[in-house]
Amino acid sequence: MDNRYSLGIYEKAMPNSLSIDEKLELAKITGFDRLEISIDETDEKLERLYDDSGREISKYVKKINIPIKTMCLSGHRKYPLGSHDPEIRKKSLEILNLALEFSDRVGIRIIQLAGYDVYYEDGDADTVNYFQENLNIITERAAKYGIILAFETMETEFMDTIAKSMNYVNKIGSPYLGIYPDIGNLMNAYVKYDIEPISDLINGEGKIFAAHLKETKPGIYRNMDFGTGHTDYDLFIKELIRQKVRIFTGEFWHLGEEDYTDKIKKASIFLRDKIEKWL
Repeated sequence: MDNRYSLGIYEKAMPNSLSIDEKLELAKITGFDRLEISIDETDEKLERLYDDSGREISKYVKKINIPIKTMCLSGHRKYPLGSHDPEIRKKSLEILNLALEFSDRVGIRIIQLAGYDVYYEDGDADTVNYFQENLNIITERAAKYGIILAFETMETEFMDTIAKSMNYVNKIGSPYLGIYPDIGNLMNAYVKYDIEPISDLINGEGKIFAAHLKETKPGIYRNMDFGTGHTDYDLFIKELIRQKVRIFTGEFWHLGEEDYTDKIKKASIFLRDKIEKWL
């Protein structure tokens, strides 16, 4: 472990058939410093917030001696903060409350929020207003726990750049709300809009708390191996290091490979080489 930075692995990079303790063990032996837990829109992952999983997981964290410091909370895609449906908005707030309680038990410091007002609905002025109103509510609740909420830059136009994320961060004005960008998604946005990358990254200086490292190509946002796309790791990591960002997570997916342990080890080596080059 290099104590100058933290490199985590996204839970979905591992077979879903593995138990959480097996995933923690795998993260440890393949060269990662921590596991980023996924709470996505599936009933299986959301159920973690409703049962007593947090207490059990915290025991494994201590036993195996590898932390879970970040959560990817993509469950809001199905239950978005900005939904036209008041019952869905109510569910969205409930999920966030439970995610904060879960995080408090497990030791999670940063919850990554999906940067959507809505996903399966058409957005409009109402969804934006609902999103902002509920964002203010959940940020106040996060402050109570001392847990940071941070937007992921997404693949949709609502929040696919740092500047768009900062629009909401600045409106809320809380030390507990910032950005946890996905550099692969940003790369696609910069090509799409012909944006100069550094100028957009500077928009978030002081409010970028961590970064997802992911491979993409124009129009392709997932399921790629590191080094096979157009993500400019040197450009992003150099600037993030300059901004004193030190928490990174390798975001990739298990695609059924039998040799997944080898794939994960290679990802760890690839990403550490990219990060340590600029430290």
